[in-house]
Amino acid sequence: ASGTGFVYKTEKDDAYILTNNHVIESGNEVNVTFTDGKIIKTEIVGTNALSDIAVLKVAKKEIIAVAEIGSSESIRVGDTSFAVGAPLDSVYSWTVTRGIISGKDRMVEVSLSSSAGDYVMKVLQTDAAINSGNSGGPLCNANGEVIGITSLKLVSESVEGMGFAIPIEVALNYADKIIKGEKISQPYLGISMVNVVDAYYYPQ
Repeated sequence: ASGTGFVYKTEKDDAYILTNNHVIESGNEVNVTFTDGKIIKTEIVGTNALSDIAVLKVAKKEIIAVAEIGSSESIRVGDTSFAVGAPLDSVYSWTVTRGIISGKDRMVEVSLSSSAGDYVMKVLQTDAAINSGNSGGPLCNANGEVIGITSLKLVSESVEGMGFAIPIEVALNYADKIIKGEKISQPYLGISMVNVVDAYYYPQ
């Protein structure tokens, strides 16, 4: 599997990379390719499926630069946004697409095979082109500051240009807890709804 990520901070001799959980969840080893073509094996610090956040670690001496972090709270609908990633495969690595912020605080229903059922994520909406492989990459504002992590898009013949990103403040909150080894609590009701006109039969 392949995806995107970015170095978001350094601490002592370590550098930390943010990406999506669904980018790395199917493997037990993760390599990263930097923009100078250097390939480095990373350490998986931790992941959280429901927030779709994963944190990787490499030696600080290996990195080229640290991304500048912006604020998703200060952006407005209509502001320019840039998505950076590696769509499809490594041949198209470091592709940049431009769009606008189409919406804020969108509530998008997500389903994971590893969860008990569907859950809802609060995300940013953008019309910047998002393709397979962009997941985990930065969504940036006009100043090049990271305001979100590209995570989802709607796929349908009747839909075009509806991509979604996890707000950077939310991502950093989960990432810091992962690094510190803190327990992440995400309570749920554990119930689901069914159509009352449907008949269900159970063997006795």
